[in-house]
Amino acid sequence: MQVPQDGEDLAGQPWYHGLLSRQKAEALLQQDGDFLVRASGSRGGHPVISCRWRGSALHFEVFRVALRPRPGRPTALFQLEDEQFPSMPALVRSYVTGRRPLSQATGAVVSRPVTWQRPLRRSFSEDTLMDGPARTEPLRARKWSNSQPADLAHMGQSSEDPTGIEAFATPVSALPRTGSDPVLLKAPAPLGTVANSLRASDGQLQAKAPAKPPRTPSFELPDASERPPTYCELVPRVPCVQGTSLSQSCPEPEAPWWEAEEDEEEENRCFTRPQAEISFCPPDTPSCLLGPQNRPLEPQVLHTLRGLFLEHHPGSTALHLLLVDCQATGLLGVTRVQRDNMGVSSGLELLTLPHGCRLRLELLERHETLALAGALAVLGCSGPLEERAAALRGLVELALALRPGAAGDLPGLAAVMGALLMPQVSRLEHTWRQLRRSHTEAALAFEQELKPLMRALDEGVGPCDPGEVALPHVAPTVRLLEGEEVAGPLDESCERLLRTLHGARHMARDAPKFRKVAAQRLRGFRPNPELREALTTGFLRRLLWGSRGAGAPRAERFEKFQRVLGVLSQRLEPDS
Repeated sequence: MQVPQDGEDLAGQPWYHGLLSRQKAEALLQQDGDFLVRASGSRGGHPVISCRWRGSALHFEVFRVALRPRPGRPTALFQLEDEQFPSMPALVRSYVTGRRPLSQATGAVVSRPVTWQRPLRRSFSEDTLMDGPARTEPLRARKWSNSQPADLAHMGQSSEDPTGIEAFATPVSALPRTGSDPVLLKAPAPLGTVANSLRASDGQLQAKAPAKPPRTPSFELPDASERPPTYCELVPRVPCVQGTSLSQSCPEPEAPWWEAEEDEEEENRCFTRPQAEISFCPPDTPSCLLGPQNRPLEPQVLHTLRGLFLEHHPGSTALHLLLVDCQATGLLGVTRVQRDNMGVSSGLELLTLPHGCRLRLELLERHETLALAGALAVLGCSGPLEERAAALRGLVELALALRPGAAGDLPGLAAVMGALLMPQVSRLEHTWRQLRRSHTEAALAFEQELKPLMRALDEGVGPCDPGEVALPHVAPTVRLLEGEEVAGPLDESCERLLRTLHGARHMARDAPKFRKVAAQRLRGFRPNPELREALTTGFLRRLLWGSRGAGAPRAERFEKFQRVLGVLSQRLEPDS
């Protein structure tokens, strides 16, 4: 356990509730301004600020930026949007005392903490909150020593536990450090020795206090690398405890596949004739959200997904979508065998070639499936009008997090905008009017920023530089190469066709640059497995059409679901 740099213990704060579900947190929030901080189980214990504002329960995930440990500097920074704080208590104090909104999009202001009624059984630091679940076993009662040297041999033993010392054997790395200077940890001596057992009888056992430990750090840092630091990289210089090495008890985490450095051997590679069409869809694996056989739009699964997306900040969801889109496009995670089989090194190059037909069809289906799922998130809200307006706001905030300069995932942005511009969604006049009334900033961003940006991207004149874009807009190229007609007058259609082909050539040429930018965007990112699965094409296909209907022809499936969305739209706001 590491001690926070600023000495603030998160578990000791009255507004921190530990591991708490979203539903239980909402039940504790009664009035506007009420708030609490909890550990999210779906995010591995990450802190989430839950509050009530304008009658709705809102949840804000707090981002944590890990820092390499240095003297006088915190081990991590915490932030909601822009400003960073050295600890969670400092972040909460700043927003509560300054009456600052937790996010500019919602304007939610917190003022009254919902206190934790029962005392936590064990205090733990913010680092423990991030690295794993809190330990809840009660602390062992302290055994006070007498002033007689004979009692030193029995220190660490109690009358209730005859096992004695070994029952309370503790790794030296877990012993608390006192004082302002680091302590040089040496090999653990038996607890019965005087050197490690001096407490209240020190003055009777030796004339002067022991020498001050040398100013030597107790931890050694590994060689610098490009990966962000983790707490497992701190290796104490102590021998193994009970025959188990520290490397086994706290293994070095491996870098995820999207952070692995790929071999740059393009100049020395020989051309290999393509062997077969390549698919970048992950193989069918047992789902953690769906059973082996499922029906379309199962209510329990939809409820789970709604809670899952509400638990995550739009920026976090955007990174999850960027990761899945990069894998589906063949930008990241391409194996050497796949490169040899397709004859190029990236899916951005493959989709412009004749034998990239399978990849183009997969990308078209992914784009349309994501758009249908986004529209269902709005049209499936059968509750009050504010609930549908909040769903619209969530999609707008996700689109803003995906735009160039942010996550830079243009295929994901196109899918979210396709959901917002779908006729079944755009006809909901009362819902859009409520969005402009309750969430004015999101409505203005959609009309003044997102719609012009999407129009420019579809026409081939939008931003496409690898510096601000991690994954380019591939939908116009895919539609063109698959024979879909270009809408508009003939002269404008020809110009648009030429711009699309010119953009496809530059996209294939700059594929290594896009791969580098995408890897930088995802460096240090640890996705939630459930949310990552929920954004894959295979999962969405089974969710929308069921395990049996997912194998039906693509055109038939999409036509049928468009009719379903039309019925849901008419039911929400019938034609007058």
